[in-house]
Amino acid sequence: MLKKNIFVFFLSLCLLPLFALEIGGKNLPDTKIIGEKNLILNGAGIRKKLIIKVYACGLYLPQKNKDSKSILHADETIAIRMHFIYKKVSSEKLIDAWNEGFSNSNVADSLQPKIDKFNSFFSKPALKNDIYDIVYSPEEGTSVFINNELQGTIKGSQFRKAVFSIWLGENTALPKLKEKLLGK
Repeated sequence: MLKKNIFVFFLSLCLLPLFALEIGGKNLPDTKIIGEKNLILNGAGIRKKLIIKVYACGLYLPQKNKDSKSILHADETIAIRMHFIYKKVSSEKLIDAWNEGFSNSNVADSLQPKIDKFNSFFSKPALKNDIYDIVYSPEEGTSVFINNELQGTIKGSQFRKAVFSIWLGENTALPKLKEKLLGK
């Protein structure tokens, strides 16, 4: 019996890498459970700024999808995971990057109060190994989790589209990462 238990233990260790994707030395799980929804890793890549690897990023959807427009227009659960690689990204740089992304997505001025609220969730720097999850569910809205701690939630599918356009929009500042997130 002991030999069987040891065999099962070692077999599980061998299979463990099959349930996560390593990107930039960080493991992104193959699935995420959001409420009652099981999301699968659609694609993953690295966010780089010049030559610096900033974070490993994964896009989670209910089913695989390579069409960014249909993803952005679907009012269904979606998540982005950012696992930070770089030693420290200041809150100011994070907010500047969010604002650049919102600007590129041509969001309506009426969303500015929601953008300001979103930016307020990032009052501390992102440190190496921090995990940021941006999750939308139709029932709740767009929630930001930093290291599994809820920072806040913003209602509305228009805001959802604006946030996820940062990575998936037509005018994203991250075209290479977009392709990876779409599994291309």
